[in-house]
Amino acid sequence: MSNSDNKQKPNKAGGLASLTSTVKHIFRSEQLRANLYNLKRANQDKGFDCPGCAWGDKKEGLIQFCENGAKAIAWESTSKTIDRHFFAEHSVSFLQKQSDFWLEYQGRLAEPLVYDASSDKYQPIPWERAFALIADTLNNLTSPKQLELYTSGRASNEAAYLYQLFGRMFGTNNFPDCSNMCHEASGIALTESIGIGKGTVTLDDFDEADVIFVFGQNPGSNHPRMMNALRSAARKGCKIVTFNNLKEVALERFASPQDPIELLTPKATTISHAYFTPKLGGDMAAIRGMVKTIIDRNESAIRKGKPALIAEQFIEQHTENLDAYIKQVQQTDWPQICEQSGLQQAEMEQAANILVSGQKVICTWAMGLTQHKHSVAMIRELVNLQLLTGNIGKPGAGLCPVRGHSNVQGNRTVGINEKPKAAFIDSLNQVFDQDFDKEPGHNTVNALKALASGDSKVMICLGGNIAAAAPDTQFTLQALQNCELSVQVSTKLNRSHVHPGKQALILPCLGRTEIDKQASGEQAITVEDTFSMVHASMGKIPPAADTLKSETAIVCAIAQKTIGNHIVDWPKLSQNYANIRDLIEQTIPGFGNFNQNIEQPGGFYLGNSARELNWNTSSGKAMFSADPLPNKLISEHIAELSSQNHKLLTLQSLRSHDQYNTTIYGFDDRYRGISNNRRVLFINEADARKLKLDDGQVVDITSVWENNETRTVKGFTVNFYDIPRGNVAAYYPETNPLVAIDSVGDLSFTPTSKSVPVYLTKSSTSIVSATL
Repeated sequence: MSNSDNKQKPNKAGGLASLTSTVKHIFRSEQLRANLYNLKRANQDKGFDCPGCAWGDKKEGLIQFCENGAKAIAWESTSKTIDRHFFAEHSVSFLQKQSDFWLEYQGRLAEPLVYDASSDKYQPIPWERAFALIADTLNNLTSPKQLELYTSGRASNEAAYLYQLFGRMFGTNNFPDCSNMCHEASGIALTESIGIGKGTVTLDDFDEADVIFVFGQNPGSNHPRMMNALRSAARKGCKIVTFNNLKEVALERFASPQDPIELLTPKATTISHAYFTPKLGGDMAAIRGMVKTIIDRNESAIRKGKPALIAEQFIEQHTENLDAYIKQVQQTDWPQICEQSGLQQAEMEQAANILVSGQKVICTWAMGLTQHKHSVAMIRELVNLQLLTGNIGKPGAGLCPVRGHSNVQGNRTVGINEKPKAAFIDSLNQVFDQDFDKEPGHNTVNALKALASGDSKVMICLGGNIAAAAPDTQFTLQALQNCELSVQVSTKLNRSHVHPGKQALILPCLGRTEIDKQASGEQAITVEDTFSMVHASMGKIPPAADTLKSETAIVCAIAQKTIGNHIVDWPKLSQNYANIRDLIEQTIPGFGNFNQNIEQPGGFYLGNSARELNWNTSSGKAMFSADPLPNKLISEHIAELSSQNHKLLTLQSLRSHDQYNTTIYGFDDRYRGISNNRRVLFINEADARKLKLDDGQVVDITSVWENNETRTVKGFTVNFYDIPRGNVAAYYPETNPLVAIDSVGDLSFTPTSKSVPVYLTKSSTSIVSATL
């Protein structure tokens, strides 16, 4: 692909182009009438929750969906289905060679399938035989800990709760899930600092904030409904400050498709009052620079008899360890802060001045902060900033990690956790009269290692696409293929299906948009958004095939066949999901009157202890963390591994605009000006010129790791972009092979997908433009 194939980067996000894209994807689903109806019911009371992001809903107005939400709905609710005839025609070896887009574009999975190694093809299998195969395999394991139970964030509260209950009754705490690969660092840092691993704000707080800081995220593509909240805040005079490695157009200017003027004219709302582009991983240093500015000016203000810039009364009443933290800040000098952040001192002082100009400040972040080696310390530093200025526990202020998939937070709330809290296990033990194990199980990285070594034998995946989501692709695929049995509960064909274990099952399930009818009638499931709001979701269109089962029914059937009904009446739970919610109410705080509360419009708020200034920490107070800055963003011993003939750069993987998580909707990235290509490398022009690379030239990317390990992906088109020198960016899953399985965050075990040391070489690979 030559650079002339690139579209020009737009000067605003949203607007008519967003509406046009929405219409295109609805038509492409070949189910126009059903999907127009779906859009009307998306995120509405008595409707279904969008299968996309976890952003909250106002429940006001006729339109509660965004462009990428419409893509997700249309992608799921296609009229195309694939069954035994498709798999009789295509071998797994053939399917392995197809793109991720091609695999999912074939349509909805229509019947359960079993892999036949002798023919290298999937074949139909009756549901009962599939469940019997799972049960027989599990019951023949030498230890229940040889079972890995992976969960996607799309699973409902009901399905996820039963999934963890079944696993713990079987005898394992191995619950790898998508949280391990995204916001694990947020949960750990927040729990240590404020006693709860969730954000402290509600959606209404965005209406009251004076200042909003946006760190490490691109909401225009990844959670576009957030743009409405930012647009509304900006138009009310709220100052929005962005720290993001790339200049993203949505965070500069956004046109609401619901505003006729912004839809039909060049007008748009300016989003960011100030926009800073730190180095990858440099946000901690940037925040430290802001804190250093505030502390220095606070001391000066006090000497001059002026009001303090820090929240002295709040700090005295609600926090501990301030002195140790201030000492750490004072020992951190400006040259180190500026070098590591990639920003000038004046820029950090400007950001600090904006923060202290407001009485109510929100700090919000996503994977730009969570996928580094020092991510836990980085997020604790962000908490320090909010504690120092008293911006937790009051309306219009607080901490807001922006979760990804629509129920990833709910999954964790109802027990999908490889490190279960003792109180949760005690509650389960009391209700079910059991003695469940409290020892930690495997996270995603450890689960893959256990499968690769043979210590684990079986992986069941409740949704998701772990083959495309996990790091170190070659290692991951080999681990999956090493399974004695792999089971995928899925709506569409994906990369995980075409790298089966020695035995493999595909179990097709209902999607969010479809009617879930059980013995007691049509069922509602529930989800929790990023603001701890729990609400009901009910599909409204007939299932893609009458052979599909719900995720909840599948989990119950596996459990019944494997461990029987003597402790839990699995059929009773499958027949009426209200019975599952009764169990959740009995075992998890915050779910009192669960079935009644989801009847109210918008659902109900679970509450947040830190928002109420109750600190569930060992000291009973919020904790300042005195973490030093990292010595180097890329370890010196890794940097030395690169050849003297190569300049080492830092790569981050990211999504395109035609993508949600591992699902590829197309090959364009409208907001970054990319057309018909996913193998793109974004690079600062000065870096490219120094490497003697032209815009549009094709390169190979090689990552370096310990023990002289290198990993290479080939055939990426150079694209000059507004990104700090020394940093480059490219899409995943294409760049997942570059992330070593052992390159994980401290404490979090999250893959370091935003800080991969790489070098570039000119490629001999020719690029063929992608086609739909």
